[in-house]
Amino acid sequence: MYQFEAIGQVSSCYSEKFGVPRQPGLVSAATARFTPHPPYNREEMVRGLEGYSHIWIVFVFHEAVSEGWRPMVRPPRLGGQKRVGLFASRSPHRPNPVGMSVVRLERVVVESGTFYLDLSGVDLLDGTPVLDIKPYVSYSDSITRAEDGFAGEAMVEQKVVISPEVMAFCNDYRKSTGRDIEALIVQTLESDPRPASQRTVGREYGVLLWDVNVRWRVEEWGFLVLSCGRNVGRGLRG
Repeated sequence: MYQFEAIGQVSSCYSEKFGVPRQPGLVSAATARFTPHPPYNREEMVRGLEGYSHIWIVFVFHEAVSEGWRPMVRPPRLGGQKRVGLFASRSPHRPNPVGMSVVRLERVVVESGTFYLDLSGVDLLDGTPVLDIKPYVSYSDSITRAEDGFAGEAMVEQKVVISPEVMAFCNDYRKSTGRDIEALIVQTLESDPRPASQRTVGREYGVLLWDVNVRWRVEEWGFLVLSCGRNVGRGLRG
């Protein structure tokens, strides 16, 4: 038996599991902030980290713990129909619900002896507990001749069209917050967050990005973003 405690927590643009990219790096507009807990918040603990462009985040799938795990799963990349072994997948439902993500380190901010890290390209849910941070080292972490199994098949990006009303909202939101919600919406939907079993044309979906409720409809040609509205119950963090 081993016991670990979180060294900090992530504040992410994804506050719901639905919509979170299935892999890191797919949505460059997806931003987050890592804030450490004491005593791991000392400024000297990140000295030299600013020289790296990317870092590994070792984290807990905290909202998957109660759902348990199974020895075989149905990966979305296989249409949710074919089963593979759990250890041949990246399912969050694992015996030990630990995940790893390579994310872009936008900046290291040091204030009053403590620090926080601004990140992008994340696939992390808001509130994710972090167990460890390690620098990404390209000469050893990138294996150019690696074989990807069934996950190596090219992903098909969905066409995303934003209605004029939503575009006006996105422009106003950017002016008031400095956040590019348009890019986040488009990139999140391009990677198709729908479950493999729910691909019906005409169906409407919703996702909460930062504090914005986004609604879109499935068309024959792709996705039409219908509306956006501020969620007054969720403030902007990070």
